[in-house]
Amino acid sequence: MKEEKMNNPMRKIQIDKVVVNIGVGEAGEKLRRAEKVIDILTGAKPVHLKARKTIRDFNIRKGLPIGIKVTLRGKKAEEFLKKALWVRDYKVPNYSFDAQGNLNFGISDYTEFEGVKYDPDIGIFGMDISVVFKRPGYRVSRRRIKRAKVPMRHRVQREEAMQYMRENFNLNILEVE
Repeated sequence: MKEEKMNNPMRKIQIDKVVVNIGVGEAGEKLRRAEKVIDILTGAKPVHLKARKTIRDFNIRKGLPIGIKVTLRGKKAEEFLKKALWVRDYKVPNYSFDAQGNLNFGISDYTEFEGVKYDPDIGIFGMDISVVFKRPGYRVSRRRIKRAKVPMRHRVQREEAMQYMRENFNLNILEVE
């Protein structure tokens, strides 16, 4: 029974996307410098994230751009993920995986990436990285006609995502309680 599941191409796990997010908290020059960081690391054009509500204590108004993100797919996503895991020494705590099998971790300083030097004009920026896993057949939940739910048995579970990262990226998952 298990051999059938392993040989089935529809059960094969793959990386859907890698999302890199930098939350700046304010618009203006700081946001432009964060864009430079994303461009240096990924080579992709970022999208501005706008505030959902007004918070007077932080001088944030609704609709004000306060962060940026970029979504990477395919080979670019895998290459960036390898660079990001190199910064973390291929070690991630087990609580970085959620119940849906997604991986989330942060990097405190962009200068830790290999080949990137500190630029005083840019400053120091940290980032959040989210990795979303999928199996073939997820299109049924997003298509326009005849949309359907993906059953639980076909969704990527936490343990499966951990095993995929161990096998394909030599990730060391630290057991933390």
